[in-house]
Amino acid sequence: MKGKLFYVGLILSFTASAISHFMHANPTLQFIIAAIAIIFVAGFLGKATESVAHYAGERVGGFLNATFGNAAELIIAIFLVKDGLFDVVKASLTGSIIGNLLLVLGLSVFAGGMKFKEQSFNVKLASHNSSLMILGVIALFIPAIFAGGLTTKETSSMSMIVAILLIVAYLLWLLFSMVTHKQILSDEAIEHGEAAWSKSTSIVFLILATTMVAFTSEWLVGTLESVTHKFGLSELFVGAFLIAIIGNAAEHSAAVMMAMKNKMGAAVEIAIGSSLQIALFVAPVLVIASFFMGGTPMNIVFSTYELAAIGVAVFITKSISQDGSTNWFEGLLLLIVYIILGVVFFLV
Repeated sequence: MKGKLFYVGLILSFTASAISHFMHANPTLQFIIAAIAIIFVAGFLGKATESVAHYAGERVGGFLNATFGNAAELIIAIFLVKDGLFDVVKASLTGSIIGNLLLVLGLSVFAGGMKFKEQSFNVKLASHNSSLMILGVIALFIPAIFAGGLTTKETSSMSMIVAILLIVAYLLWLLFSMVTHKQILSDEAIEHGEAAWSKSTSIVFLILATTMVAFTSEWLVGTLESVTHKFGLSELFVGAFLIAIIGNAAEHSAAVMMAMKNKMGAAVEIAIGSSLQIALFVAPVLVIASFFMGGTPMNIVFSTYELAAIGVAVFITKSISQDGSTNWFEGLLLLIVYIILGVVFFLV
């Protein structure tokens, strides 16, 4: 009965959101309906991810969730880049990175820690994740530091080279972690009962859920400008927090659900893996894509505020995750840092 009510809510909220969007209803009303729809769609994506993870393993399941979740963000960001809204894109990328590291991981660790005294995942994977996070920080800090002494053309060339190197590094990481060193970096198999659906049905539902996330996210983001003006919010806060939280809503719920079922390996893959994917793949792809759209291409130079936020997020996440074990207090620390950044971004 509970399951049927969920699917009824999923269909009704998604349909209502679509109708309010295409009928051009009041933006605030559209925002509220789309936000409700996101909650149901996020739950659907979480169920699909969990079912896929049952067949493919926690790491692959988490990777697929992060990838499908980021695909929606990438599509929305490409349209923003095409419109030349580079500052909004960079703010939303920053928000995605710190949101996944601090909010998604924080909520997952806290919720899982309230149910289980201590949760663990592969310590070697944790170490490699830390190194990759530091690579991401270096790749963003270096261009920002030296950009002041470069011409616009030189900055564009530097951005393109750094973007290509980051994509190569990310693809090689996938080869390393999923193929050549798969056994070393995998978690111990834990039996969690039967999957909700068959393997083929799980994959179809994962694709369907991701498509629904893309639509509801776009409808929700479309109302943000008028809603934020109405409530007097800054563009930096909107890009780095509101758009990022909304865009990652599905990943938020999926990671928390995994953690509460003691599948911390999958939760970490969703949270940290998604941040790595944004920094090492999505952002570079947007830089490269902008070169083929005509006009001024987007560079990889982020603002001081954005770099500080990313640096702080990586520092605290590395400190907490590098031992391969977590508890509720560590989750609380991540959430406190996220709130501190949220308050500062709101006031800037």
